[in-house]
Amino acid sequence: MKSLKLTTLVAATAVITTLSLPAFSAEKVYKLTMAETWSSNFPIFGDAPRNMARIAEEMSAGRLKINIDSANKHKAPLGIFDLVRSGQYDMGHSASYYWKGKVPNTLYFTTMPFGMITPEQYGWFYHGGGMELMQKVYEPFGLMSFPGGNTGNQMGGWFKKEINTLDDLKGLKMRIPGFAGEVLAKLGANPTNIASGELYTALERNTIDALEWVGPSLDLRMGFHKIAPYYYTGWHEPATELQFLVNKRAWDKLPADLQQILSTSMKLASYDMYIQSYHESAENWATMQQEYPDIKVKTFPQDILVAMKNANQELLDESAAKDPLAKEILDSQAAYMKKARVWTNISDRAYLDSVDSLAE
Repeated sequence: MKSLKLTTLVAATAVITTLSLPAFSAEKVYKLTMAETWSSNFPIFGDAPRNMARIAEEMSAGRLKINIDSANKHKAPLGIFDLVRSGQYDMGHSASYYWKGKVPNTLYFTTMPFGMITPEQYGWFYHGGGMELMQKVYEPFGLMSFPGGNTGNQMGGWFKKEINTLDDLKGLKMRIPGFAGEVLAKLGANPTNIASGELYTALERNTIDALEWVGPSLDLRMGFHKIAPYYYTGWHEPATELQFLVNKRAWDKLPADLQQILSTSMKLASYDMYIQSYHESAENWATMQQEYPDIKVKTFPQDILVAMKNANQELLDESAAKDPLAKEILDSQAAYMKKARVWTNISDRAYLDSVDSLAE
């Protein structure tokens, strides 16, 4: 009798265990395609989607495979939104603020001038309602958006001429995307957006007078310092977050466990890109100092920064007044930053101010 009860218990446990497992065929392989804004072998930005694809394949034991096409192949570096929305690709890797001409509310999810730094912004995304608001923006287009890797605080750009007064901004042709471009336009500059592969040529041929790209992590290899010696510190992109776009129909075809694996892989690859970018900036800035001592690091004069901040606030107010969803997003960001910045000030800022004041 005891043996029979034990046998029955083991059999019942096996049935329950089987029923609780995800229903999928171990042999079935799900293949996704991804289009990226970046050219082939583009470092850091291009590393993030490849790391994500590798992690997803390894975690799924080969059941989820993602093939990535660079801009060299699909020929639409700033067309990722449409490529994924149409279903031509299942996924994309780009930056949300590139779509402001199509959907203005997308630009708030990359970074904002005078806004949150990276840890604050990640806190907002994952714990402060940012992800929910981002999905609210992308859902009507059959898309899902996830953080896709952060550069940290970006430099303010490379300039051929020093910027001393507000008049120096008037008529300035500068490659600068996102909300920052609108701020400079309000101050008389002529902002434009150019794909990464065309930046050096545009600067060299005087198509533009200045540009911002990222920071030492990527700027060194681009060679901008050979043409524009003035390197300004940042104000416009304190936490530039790239983006994984996913076609909702493609997402819904995945089993629940692969959806979780894909989500986790994107999150891990994004954080890893932030670490990599920070490291490469430190390494490349040391190289710049040694090999290119003529680079002149500048900070915009106080009156220009004040004018930028005032123009930024005016534009924010205009956006909020025109669109209830924009107001909801901007109010959420402002409230979170106000709360988080108190901690930033008494932790990171206080620490840096304290130790920097000590004699070496």
